Amino acid sequence: MTSFPELGSPSSVPWTTTAAVWRALLALAVVFVMLATTGWTAVRSHKAPGDARSLSLKAWLHGSVAGRPLPAPGAGPDVLSRFFAALSGPQREELAARYPLVVGNLNGAPVALRYRANRIALGQARTVEKRRMRENSGLTPLGRREAARRLHRFESLMDGDRRILAFDPGGSGRVAEVVGDLDRAERVSVVVPGVDTNVVTFEKTQRAYTAPVGMARALYAAERKAATGTRTAVIAWADYTSPAGVGMDAATGKLAAEGALRLRALVRALPGASPVSLFCHSYGSVVCGVAGRELSPRVTDIAVAGSPGMRAERVSELRTTARIWAMRDPDDWIQDVPHLEVGGLGHGADPVSAGFGARVLSAAGARGHAGYFEPGTTSLANFAEIGVGSPAAVSCARAGGGCADDLV
Repeated sequence: MTSFPELGSPSSVPWTTTAAVWRALLALAVVFVMLATTGWTAVRSHKAPGDARSLSLKAWLHGSVAGRPLPAPGAGPDVLSRFFAALSGPQREELAARYPLVVGNLNGAPVALRYRANRIALGQARTVEKRRMRENSGLTPLGRREAARRLHRFESLMDGDRRILAFDPGGSGRVAEVVGDLDRAERVSVVVPGVDTNVVTFEKTQRAYTAPVGMARALYAAERKAATGTRTAVIAWADYTSPAGVGMDAATGKLAAEGALRLRALVRALPGASPVSLFCHSYGSVVCGVAGRELSPRVTDIAVAGSPGMRAERVSELRTTARIWAMRDPDDWIQDVPHLEVGGLGHGADPVSAGFGARVLSAAGARGHAGYFEPGTTSLANFAEIGVGSPAAVSCARAGGGCADDLV
């Protein structure tokens, strides 16, 4: 078993000599240092103690509605669901208006109420950025550009009837968006992105399908094409703190362990009982691998693309009933990152390797590390077949098939 200090698992190094361990560590260090010194590593801004969401949470803890105390924000989704069900419509709307950054992120609150709360929170965040730019409050030119980018993103997220399931403007920002009708969906797909994902990079005008929103929209369209009679919903889930660039944060599992907690909570709180599939790109596959160990049985499939590893040496270590799928384009640079884990550095075995035991899918047409969700690719078509519950229809990486033989 691979050792994962972030998870409290036992330490066991799968190497036979000290020299092999040091060679592995050196290889990892060289790779990540090279990437860091060639422009891959960015600065991550962390939340201040008085950020908007923290202040809203503090106010919530001392609040009430109709004389009733408010439940703990970390209560289980069942507890929160019963709390909101017992309120009148006006009472629910009152809470959304008073505490939008709390209600909009509560797993267990009605989905439609979360959408409305997050629209309010986005409006408030937009006002903050406008004020910062207008008052010229000591911002550097770089700071003004960043404020302008955040302002543009908040305005974009408020366009039309976009369904924002989670939103936190603190630090680099977290956000999740639903494409489709989540309450009525017969199948739910969750897109879990990788490094450099934040509120600004959540969507892109250029290379749209390399960003979470574009990925989710492409997958939704492909699922509708694959099964026209199936009601689906896709969640673009950037509601975790991802590594900023391919530096040391990306080489360890700390942020993945934190993200896994949030991913498990999301799945537990999804409405209904429809099957769920996870589509995990790059470092997002590390998050999904860690989450798999205590994931809801609603998750039937976990598909990873361009993965640096899933914090496991083989599928059995993920301890999940979900089918595990993996794909990688031949030109994906991730293949050059050492697939191993030593002392918490690295993410374990290569998911497309025979020894790992995943079902290996074709990624034809994907073109490199960021092209797996590009419309017209076999990689996206494979994701769609899994998402709509037709895994036997996928195209396998090997010409002779094999990845779905037992599903026919």
